Amino acid sequence: MYQLLQDIVGQPALHSKWLNTLSFMENAGAKKISACEHPSLVDLIQLKHAAEEHRHAFYLKKQILKLDPEACKTYQRHELLAPDHTRHYLHQLDIQTCRYLKHHFQLSGQALKHAAYLYVTYAIEVRADELYPVYQQALDEAKSKVMVKSIILEEEGHLEEMIQQLRHFSSHWELHAQQIQRLEQQLFDAWTAAVEAEVNIYA
Repeated sequence: MYQLLQDIVGQPALHSKWLNTLSFMENAGAKKISACEHPSLVDLIQLKHAAEEHRHAFYLKKQILKLDPEACKTYQRHELLAPDHTRHYLHQLDIQTCRYLKHHFQLSGQALKHAAYLYVTYAIEVRADELYPVYQQALDEAKSKVMVKSIILEEEGHLEEMIQQLRHFSSHWELHAQQIQRLEQQLFDAWTAAVEAEVNIYA
């Protein structure tokens, strides 16, 4: 992954699309969190997560201005890396997680939505905890003006909060979380391969 990120950071046009792709995914995550909200039983942590994911999407979008003020102003297909995989990544994880939880916990309706929110968010936060530090390393190596250190700190906090909520949800939460992470890993590998294929075309 580090080599791929080095290749991306070294090319401003690709780097802009990469930032826009991350922004799209953060925005998609924020919308998913909001979609899982109960009509009235919404707690502070869930509101905080949605707000911070939206802010990450905005922050990443602003970072593009450091590379090219005219680049990637929207989330249209041509402004994203691996657009099909990018657009379906989180949605597919949500669908697969719901199937898993429905089967193992016999959940439905709002209870299923909430459980999916917990496990999907956990898996994404674990991924963010791995991805953003490697990205920042590539940025530091290239002496880039782009920075994601503030996102790294907030994602670490999110992960701790999700672990606390999952402990309340199930005493065996880790076993189920590992299964969801396997689903996420497959989607991440497919997405990474698609991004790499597109980067190779530029190269």
